[in-house]
Formats: sequence, C-alpha cells, structure tokens
Amino acid sequence: MLAGGSTAPAAAQDVPPAPVALTAGWQLAQDPSDRGMRERWQTGGGAPAWRPATVPGVFDARPVEEDFPGTVGWYRLEFTAPPAAGDLRWGLRFEQVRRSSRVWLNGRLLGRNTDPYVPFTLPAAGLLPGRRNTLVVRADSRKGAEPREGWWNWGGITRPVWLVPRATIGLDDPGVLSDVTCPEGGGGPCSAKVIVDGTLEHRGSGDARPAVTVRLTAPDGSVTTGSATSRILRPGERARIRFTVPVQGTPQLWQPGAPNLYRARIETRLGNRVLQVDERRTGLRSVKVRNGMLELNGRAVDMRGASIQEDLVGRGPALSDADLELVVAELKEVGANVTRAHYLLNERLLERLDEEGILVWNQAPIYHRDKRLVTPEQRADALRTVRGTVLAARSHPSVITHSVANELSATPDSVPGTRSFLRSARGLVHDLDPTLPVSVDLLSYPGFPAQKAFASYDLLGVNSYFGWYRGKKKHSTARLADLEPYLASMRRKYPDSALVLTEFGAESTFVGPRGTKETYAFQNDYVGQVLDIVDRSPFLGGAIYWTLREFAVKPDWDGGAKRQVPRDGIHNKGLITYGGIRKPAWQVAQTNFRATTLFREDALTASAQSQGGGGTGLLAWGVVLAILVLLALDAWMLRGILGARRRRWLTGQSVR
Repeated sequence: MLAGGSTAPAAAQDVPPAPVALTAGWQLAQDPSDRGMRERWQTGGGAPAWRPATVPGVFDARPVEEDFPGTVGWYRLEFTAPPAAGDLRWGLRFEQVRRSSRVWLNGRLLGRNTDPYVPFTLPAAGLLPGRRNTLVVRADSRKGAEPREGWWNWGGITRPVWLVPRATIGLDDPGVLSDVTCPEGGGGPCSAKVIVDGTLEHRGSGDARPAVTVRLTAPDGSVTTGSATSRILRPGERARIRFTVPVQGTPQLWQPGAPNLYRARIETRLGNRVLQVDERRTGLRSVKVRNGMLELNGRAVDMRGASIQEDLVGRGPALSDADLELVVAELKEVGANVTRAHYLLNERLLERLDEEGILVWNQAPIYHRDKRLVTPEQRADALRTVRGTVLAARSHPSVITHSVANELSATPDSVPGTRSFLRSARGLVHDLDPTLPVSVDLLSYPGFPAQKAFASYDLLGVNSYFGWYRGKKKHSTARLADLEPYLASMRRKYPDSALVLTEFGAESTFVGPRGTKETYAFQNDYVGQVLDIVDRSPFLGGAIYWTLREFAVKPDWDGGAKRQVPRDGIHNKGLITYGGIRKPAWQVAQTNFRATTLFREDALTASAQSQGGGGTGLLAWGVVLAILVLLALDAWMLRGILGARRRRWLTGQSVR
C-alpha cells in the first residue's frame, strides 16, 4: 500500500446512492410467551397482534420491576426498495438493538446479532429493487444475572435503522484518525497528519485492485488529498488498508472552546469508478500522556464534567433529536467540558459533542465482567464489543480515550482471565486507534498493591465513592477524608499513567440534615468536598461526576445509603432528577466546573493576573521585590564600609 499526499483522481461519473433511513411505518408485536418462532411470524404465520410502533423505540418505556428480566418483541416494516443500479447491492445497518436480534428480509434469514450496544450491518440478500419488501426483526431483551449491569434492561430497536449501499468492493468501518504532534506545553506550531484506516472486502467476481482516496477540507476551505492502493483481492477476500496523509498548511486544531471541524470524503475506487463514498466530520487534535499527565494539544488538562446514561422519561434510551439537544444543553449549562458513559454513545450525540467541543471518555460496556472473562470464548466475545466500540467512535475528535472496561477485579494480576483480557484489549485498541491513550476504569479500594496489568495502560480512570459506600473488609472507603491520601498513593503506584477521577457521587432524594446520607444537603456537601480534593491534586487530569441525570436501574438497587429509605427504581445520584428538576448540588458542580480552566497553565496565568494585575503580574512583582532586596543589601553594605572607614580614621589606622 502506498501512502501519499497526492492529488485524488478525477471524480467518476457514477456516484453510489446515499443511505436510506428506515423511519416510518414500523409495527410491533409483543411475544412474552416466545411463540413467534414456532408460529413462523417471520414469514407471515400465526396471528401476532401488530400495532404501530416508533423506531427508535422500546417495548415499554415504563421501568416496571416485573419487566426487568426482559421479553421478546417482533418488529415489521414494509418498504419500497430503491430501483436496481447495476451490480450495486444493499445492506441493513442497525445502530443498536437491545439485547439480541434476528433479522429476516422477505422471509429469508439475514443473520443474528448478540451485542446490545454496538452497531451491526447485514447484507440485504433477497432485496427486491423497486418493489415492496418486508423486513422483520425479532428483538430479545431477556437476560440473566450476567452480564452484570446497573442500568435498566431496555428492549427494542433503540437507535436508527438504515438501508445502506454495498458495492462489489466495499470499505468496512472506515476511520479518519487525527495524528497531531504538538510541542510540550503547547508552545509553537503543531504538525498534523490523518490516518485513514478500514477493511476492504471483495464481494464480487474476478480479481481486483481497489484504491482508497481521501479529501480533507479544512474550516478555512483549504484542501488536502491522499490515496493508497490495495494489493490484488480475490473474490471473498478481505484486506486491511491504512495510510497516512500529511495535512497541508497550519492545522486548525479542535478543542473545547474552538471545535474546528474538517470535512473528510473517503472514496473507494476501482480504476476511475467510485464504488463507495463515506463522509466524516473530524477534527485535528493531539491527546497524549506525557510524564504521567494527560495532555490535549500539548497542554496538561484539568477537565470537569458529568457522565450520562441514555435514558429519558417516556423513551428510555430511544432518544429523539430533541432529546439529544437537551442532553447537550444540560452539559453546557453545568459547565462540563467532558462526559462519559458506560457504553458507546449514540452516533448523533457524538456528532453534537464534536460540534460543541465537549470531550468524551469512550467506554466499552465490559462492566464487572470477571466471571465472564474466564474462557477464551468469553474473552473473545468481550473483545468483539471493545472492537465495535472503538471502530464506531474513533473518527470523532471529541473522543479522547477508549476505555476497555469498567470496575473489573482490583487485583487482575491474580485473576488469569481478567489479566489476559486486559492485555489483549490494550493491544487491540492500540492497533485500531494508535492516536489515543488506552484506558481502563478501576474500582477504588485502598490497601491493594500496584498491578502490572493496570500499569501497562496509558490512562487510568479512578471510580471513587469514598465517604459514600463502605468498601470491603480491610479496604474501607467509609471516610471521605481517606480519598486524598488514596489518590496520592495511586500517583505513587502508577507514576507513568495519567489519572482521572472518572466517577464520584452520592444519592439524594429528600430534605434533611447534612450529616444524613441521601439528603440533598449531604449530596451538596459531598460534591463540594470531593471537588476541593480534586482541586488540591494537581496530578489529576480532571473529574467526572456520576451522573448528570438520574436514570432507571435494576430492581434490587439500594443506592448505598444503607437506610430505610423507600426505593423507587431510579439511580438517584444525578444532579438532575429523572423528571428534570435540578438539585441543590447542581449549583455546587456548576460553580466549580465553570471556575476551572481546562488547561493547567491557563489556571496559573489567571492566578498571576488576579494577584499581579496583568499577564506577567507575578513575574513583575518578583523582579521589583528582587531589586528592592538588592538595593537594601547594597545600602547596608555601603553603610558598613563607610562606618569602618570612619572608625579607622579616628584611631589613625590605615585604610585599604
């Protein structure tokens, strides 16, 4: 493969069609007794009670306790396919179906998917061009105790569905990755490249040697192009293609406050023919760990923000465009420059976070999963989820890290399956996206020795509930006062890894005294005290509150207060209630978030300005003070010399 900065070939005459959103006309039939397969609902058998449905949607938007184990629901859509266009084929792309699914087109099984959090595409075999087609999806949300999840077990087609063109040679999972080099401290110009990465698949006949081109248009209109040619592919073969293109001119960097976006057009070609077109909006930015500190564009950061769960009253995770705008607006209002979730965020939400300049801690939902990392098959399943999470998010400039898991064993070095998974996951993410630090989020229990499995990661997320949960025997987290020394001990244990406080929080549901857990006053003080500790910990890359809004949780959730407080099936640590009311702690978080500058040297400059009256205030006062000290010292020495001369003159001694 040949990397380049060459000019892309002239546009071909036949441009493939755009994807088609399958939004209107869906129907849903509930199947709580799971009889649909026996009665062959997929081919029109039985007598299912079809009713109009919204997609994206969920089976039932009310988190009722008896529904948590899950159920089965069937979706049906009749649609007219686009007319035939040469040898062009089509696929069906589902951005998310919870939990598992089977898909039929015109009675023919297309395939299955078992991952409830990452997108998947199936070839639309048997599609009738220009005619009516029937699409049937069986969604099964039933789950057992594992995998362990704290959030509600929603079921349904929860994100958009697309009919996507699939050429005889296609590029799967194309990514445009930002490879920027900035001087330490942000001084001086940065240089930039983009890495184009994907997998070519030959779906036609005859040998072929396709090429991939990229056209990158900067915010100011300047254009960079590059291309690479694959090796010869035989029918049915897949081959990875990756090439680097230097960006022309001075890069216009992306960061909070200046979310500059480039337009990337990726074309897959065979000769002069354009087989596939992919559009991306990306940004140029550098995210690195240097000397144990997390840096954005060469400057150490001190982020502030709140995590989110995609869950709103009446819709669950099936968010509308208006819902996504609400999430973004609330993050901006609280002053957040970073957010996080326990699974891959909605593609439309990631695009909005790109536009608004809000950083994203991207995480695979490998949560408390040690019991399902024992066998090679279980680890392979988890790694597929990590792969899908990274591939879907890696082109977004808002994404600053890929976290492979959340709250696995605190001692993975002694848990073979977990240790093996962490090693494999780190290598996988580095391969899929070499431009970002790889992270893992940790349970915070004091008293455990440093773990080699964690030390190998660039970035460690610290989930702390000191002062809220009690912790374990000999590893107590009962006292908030122990958080600061714990963070200092983590710095000593992992000096080469950057640290970010990725979770902290306390539930609140009623009015009461500050010393009583779960009162609004307790949460108010808790948020303020933790943020004060973060402010005093200059080695941290920031803090992310858990969570912005309340969300539905599993029925046995106790909240952690260990008091006789009625439970309502809602995770009550949010700064905003499930119904949308801001709690008193919102103001505490907002005040701190807005007062904290993203870049640490900016905070030092601001301090100098406030103390010295200007950008060089501290330096100027220091110079003045030094001059005054020197003048005083000179005066004292001169006085001493003149005094000695006078005494010697009076006594007749010689003076030298």
